[in-house]
Amino acid sequence: MAEKAGQLEELRAELARLDSRLVDLVGERQRLVSRIGRTKAEAGMPTRDYRQEKEVYERVRRDATARGVEAKLVDGLFALLIRSSLARQERDRVEAGSSGSGRRALVIGGAGRMGGWFVRFLASQGFTVEVADPAGEVEGFRSFDDWRGAGLDQDVIVVASPLEQTARILSDLAALRPGGLVFDIASLKGPLRAPLRLLRDAGVRVTSIHPMFGPDTELLSSRHVIFVEVGSPEATNQARELFASTMANRVDMEFEDHDRLIAFVLGLSHALNLSFATALSESGEQVPRLAEISSTTFDAQLEVAARVASESPDLYYEIQALNECGAESLDALSTAVERLRAAVQSNGSEEFTRLMLAGRAYLQERLGSI
Repeated sequence: MAEKAGQLEELRAELARLDSRLVDLVGERQRLVSRIGRTKAEAGMPTRDYRQEKEVYERVRRDATARGVEAKLVDGLFALLIRSSLARQERDRVEAGSSGSGRRALVIGGAGRMGGWFVRFLASQGFTVEVADPAGEVEGFRSFDDWRGAGLDQDVIVVASPLEQTARILSDLAALRPGGLVFDIASLKGPLRAPLRLLRDAGVRVTSIHPMFGPDTELLSSRHVIFVEVGSPEATNQARELFASTMANRVDMEFEDHDRLIAFVLGLSHALNLSFATALSESGEQVPRLAEISSTTFDAQLEVAARVASESPDLYYEIQALNECGAESLDALSTAVERLRAAVQSNGSEEFTRLMLAGRAYLQERLGSI
């Protein structure tokens, strides 16, 4: 027994040394990635090269097969490495651009999660960033309890507050007429219609954007940022330029289209996952017990629902309740569930099949266009 214990310790020590070598190799790879990124930038090449990514995957799969390593394990490992590499190159490119050098930015609500993201993002571009938030200071940045005390002479002012507060702040800014670019990042635009018009009519360079990602996002590749024109093309172009050095998809959208589409993109997906979580929590079944027999579909749905349920209830309620078009997506969800229930309870296999095939056709068309 003692001999086996000694062998086990030796094997664990060998494994620890191997782990250290792996970490050293990852660090070496990251340093090489930075050099590649700088070379791409100097040559005017895009950060992401899908052909090269494909070659990497094909090469490491061949190596995995030759060494008897599971291909799925290698795929997962290199997906993480490639994503980390892209994030590093994107970060380096944003910093190298220094588009904010010599300029100042104020983030109202900068102590919040998305406000904090914009604080870091603008600082990475070389902006001198100031924060106004009654929730408290943000370490490393000049902070104000009240945005009115921040001078309002910054080159960029970002309003990253809850929706109703955003509406009041924008209205107050219209009366003060700041000279810099002003934009909100609210998830809905309808409730901001009047204050945005006040800013426009006051001659303020104002636009409205909607970052379609969360505050933990590091890599903007495949992420979308929506730009909503509110009467100042110059302001919208300036806001777009803030993301020019990233890999984000910059999407222009008409004001009146935004909330209708968001009702399905956010409202429907949130409602579906919250309904899933609610049904489970009220079923009396325990998650550990369900996990013992879970399927891949259940696991995937559980993961998404858990992420949704962990978000701010106040924000998600705003997205549902304050959207003038929100009832449409909720009604569609309710109708779909009732049709599915009716098909199952009436032994309507033909209707069930029709619903499933119609959904399949829609999703295949969507996935095929990505």
